[in-house]
Amino acid sequence: METLAAVNGNLNAIGYGLAAIGPGIGIGYLVGKSVEAMARQPEAAGMVRTTMFLGIAFTEALALIGFVVFILIGL
Repeated sequence: METLAAVNGNLNAIGYGLAAIGPGIGIGYLVGKSVEAMARQPEAAGMVRTTMFLGIAFTEALALIGFVVFILIGL
């Protein structure tokens, strides 16, 4: 039975690692498009930057929720 718990724990870690790829890609895409928007319209950089940081916060929250679920299920 201990071996099965170890396997489940390892699968949980792999699952969370794979789930963390999504927010990483999302944040990269968001920052890239924000930099592109600021380069095209520098006068709107303040508003774009604020929106970018809000998007990063929401995307990162998804990763943190996944981490909490990983911890709760892993125990």
